[in-house]
Amino acid sequence: MPPFEFTSVSRIVFGRGQFKRIGELAAEFGRKALIVTNADRTGKLGLLTRLNELLTAHGLTQALFRVDGEPRAEDVDRGVEAARQAQCELLIAVGGGSAIDAGKAIAGLLANGGVALDYMEVVGKGQKITRPAVPWLAVPTTAGTGAEATRNAVIGCPEKHFKASIRSHHLLPRVALVDAELGLHVRPEITARSGMDALTQLIEAYTSTGAEPLTDALALEGVSRAARSLRRAYHRGDDLDAREDMALAALLSGICLSAAGLGAVHGFAAPLGAQFPAPHGAVCAALLPHVLAANIAALRAGAPESPVLARYAAVGRTLAGDASLSQAQALDACGRITRDLVAELSIPRLGQYGITESDIAGLVALARQSSSMRYNPAALSADVLAEVLRRAL
Repeated sequence: MPPFEFTSVSRIVFGRGQFKRIGELAAEFGRKALIVTNADRTGKLGLLTRLNELLTAHGLTQALFRVDGEPRAEDVDRGVEAARQAQCELLIAVGGGSAIDAGKAIAGLLANGGVALDYMEVVGKGQKITRPAVPWLAVPTTAGTGAEATRNAVIGCPEKHFKASIRSHHLLPRVALVDAELGLHVRPEITARSGMDALTQLIEAYTSTGAEPLTDALALEGVSRAARSLRRAYHRGDDLDAREDMALAALLSGICLSAAGLGAVHGFAAPLGAQFPAPHGAVCAALLPHVLAANIAALRAGAPESPVLARYAAVGRTLAGDASLSQAQALDACGRITRDLVAELSIPRLGQYGITESDIAGLVALARQSSSMRYNPAALSADVLAEVLRRAL
């Protein structure tokens, strides 16, 4: 067995109704909090109002910093300045993965100094985070990125046409508070693309070259929950059992990807999301069936005895809910079931975001630079990657 390293959130509070504990949990770390959020400006269902009440009841005051869309380097730098001006001692990131990534990066820079580009991989200086982030709490309202459990913050750099990570175990939150009730009124299209992001992360982490024993069981558990509940959460947003399954699947996906890495789907997602108005989860969903097919075909042709094929078969059986499938049937199920999911969830094809044939070569070149690509279980040529993207258009 090769050596491995596992780091995760030190405290996870999971369950229905647990949001009511945010005041007591935050009060352990200070009295002035920066709230980083991408919640609806009206405070959908009174979420921000309720947050204010719960914090105030425990003696905390707050300053609000709003993130619109996926965070950019300049957003992080503005957030750092806002926290300093308000003399905040802690942060609470509430919302989707974008808000949580922004809060994570702001908390890290507050403790380490500098600007976002100093620490960003690929497009920045790539400096190391050496000090623990200021205390921060992650409260996801969507079930997708698992950012509440990851040690990287994905930040956009539009001028360089790329999204890249600020990465360190020092960025993990002090508390991840996951309450499925906060997702009950998430719109169906966001439920769909967020859920497909979580599913993609679980599959890629399980089949990654960095896969390890501690994450393997968690990944398959997450795949199982997503397979049985993503459709239900999409079609019936008030199905709390389905919402809770997806919240746990997303959390598990974050834990797994932090330890095991991802693959070619996320390799493409970085340049695609930076250059085109394509939501991250929609990109992952559109690409997933085609990347699975390309990886399985490459392994069958070049390494037919590869144990990764058995891993893909385990994924296929879990997606199908049928442990009796042969390896060939299970490998077929990987592509078939993910294609069916993409269709049922009305995921747009990538061409709808303005991506054309003329963009493919440049996107492939950028994708091959992504940190996620080195964990892909098969070596895919530029021509194969181009065909993957072409099929997703």
